Amino acid sequence: MNDKSSAKTGLTKRLGMNRAALLVSAVMVGGVLLFLYQSWSRTGSGQVDVKVPVLSAMGQQGAAAFAENCARCHGDNAGGGSGGPPLVHKIYNPGHHADRAFMLAMQRGVPQHHWRFGNMPPQRHIGKDIAKAIVVYVRELQAANGIVEQPRPMR
Repeated sequence: MNDKSSAKTGLTKRLGMNRAALLVSAVMVGGVLLFLYQSWSRTGSGQVDVKVPVLSAMGQQGAAAFAENCARCHGDNAGGGSGGPPLVHKIYNPGHHADRAFMLAMQRGVPQHHWRFGNMPPQRHIGKDIAKAIVVYVRELQAANGIVEQPRPMR
């Protein structure tokens, strides 16, 4: 036997001994990738149907301001759009994203983290009072759609 065929035989034997482990690993990795892809696909589209409740006076102000400043990206009634995720989504429940997080997002912008829409630029033209009204509007929409505070444990 020459050195090349001897090396091939040795490699085949080593792989043969570990073939079952390689197969199990490949199946597990494939399963994880499939799960991640499906999860990404569900959250990636970013559009949800939103029930619009009777809004408070401040919620109505927020609805008008949202339509003018936010709907272009976040869709009608914060249901998500081609440029931004739905804000009527459990990820944005008050236990995970407090009102202050929304205020800061408008003021400072947000780097992409939950969705694949890219970074949200700052919306500094929105004043503090209008920003508060927008947050009230989003919270009223969330409540009407069953999104309630869910504390998120820190890890």
